[in-house]
Amino acid sequence: MPAVTSAGLLLHRTGPTGIEILLGHMGGPFWARKDAHAWSIPKGEHGPGEPPLDAARREFAEEIGVPPPDGDPVELGTVRRSGKAVTAFALDGSGFAGAEAVADRPDDDTWVEIEWPPRSGRRMRFPELDRAEWFDLGTAREKIVKGQLPFLDRLADLLG
Repeated sequence: MPAVTSAGLLLHRTGPTGIEILLGHMGGPFWARKDAHAWSIPKGEHGPGEPPLDAARREFAEEIGVPPPDGDPVELGTVRRSGKAVTAFALDGSGFAGAEAVADRPDDDTWVEIEWPPRSGRRMRFPELDRAEWFDLGTAREKIVKGQLPFLDRLADLLG
């Protein structure tokens, strides 16, 4: 079985304490009470016919609720973990004011349906991301899911 491929945008800006990163908190009951390593870059799956950057832009708009800012993204490479391959692109998010859109989204196609509680036979819908926030680089390292940590290191190297 081929690996699942995903792509996402890692928005960054310079804040009062240095580099800041936009992350989304994963939605649903499994993540509801978790904070450490429960945040992700906005990302999603794509097939072999869709370029990763196109998928990253599409997924950002779906999960955050507004299109990503204009600009020239820089590829940060791919991280593979647990049968999944995630490609990330760094994008300057200076002036981006759409992070609050996540909370205002209607119940739409960006929600996922899962069986909850497990083995109950009941299906419930939850947002893929339930909120988004800017974090300084140090805090982002504590918040982001462990499999995406290499992207923060690569961004820090890129930005010097």
